[in-house]
Amino acid sequence: MDEIKENESSNEMSDELEYIIKSGGVIAKGGGETIHCMSIIGQIEGHYLLPQGQKATKYEHLIPLLVSIEQSDEIDGLLIILNTMGGDVEAGLAIAEMIASMKKPSVSLVLGGGHSIGVPLAVCACKSFIVPSATMTIHPVRISGTVVGSPQTFYYFERMQERITAFVTSHSKIDAKTFHDMMMKTDQIATDTGSIIDGYEAQKCGLIDCVGGLKDALFALNEMIKERKEEKS
Repeated sequence: MDEIKENESSNEMSDELEYIIKSGGVIAKGGGETIHCMSIIGQIEGHYLLPQGQKATKYEHLIPLLVSIEQSDEIDGLLIILNTMGGDVEAGLAIAEMIASMKKPSVSLVLGGGHSIGVPLAVCACKSFIVPSATMTIHPVRISGTVVGSPQTFYYFERMQERITAFVTSHSKIDAKTFHDMMMKTDQIATDTGSIIDGYEAQKCGLIDCVGGLKDALFALNEMIKERKEEKS
């Protein structure tokens, strides 16, 4: 009997490890609540494949995963762990919009970094946290490759930047002027414009709700889950 139990436990751990490797997340149960922990790490991959050897989060994996989380009767809430350098703008915004439109309670936690398009992803949850040592880079939209030097190109950049600014300001306490001024600073990033802020600065300017770690994020998420269950009953 003991050997059978050990084999079952070993198989469960193996299945869980395989799920983590494939989806970048894990389902955790405790205290009557079931939480799906989803990680967004490395660079967010969009319509083009990134070079081999580079850590990436694929948006075509996360979008159907978010749909399944929203529809699942077993999962009560979503915890998003962020340590990203940014990446494809439209892919990042697509993921952020999906999370923001979910009914399930959600909490984001920035560890390491939430740079570039990682900023909308950090603020898209119902409540956002950042550890003190984490940083966030805020800069204007840029593009690599061939650029057509025409007014339409600059208009396209401007419209895309407006989309990002509108999303960030509507899902956080920072105002559009402050966010724009931080993007256009010239004294913080070499050969570029923008701002690099740490956890306390991110909270002070209203970009992130709270400075805290994993226990704080989990506590907030569990409280939101309990409130939602009370409203239903």
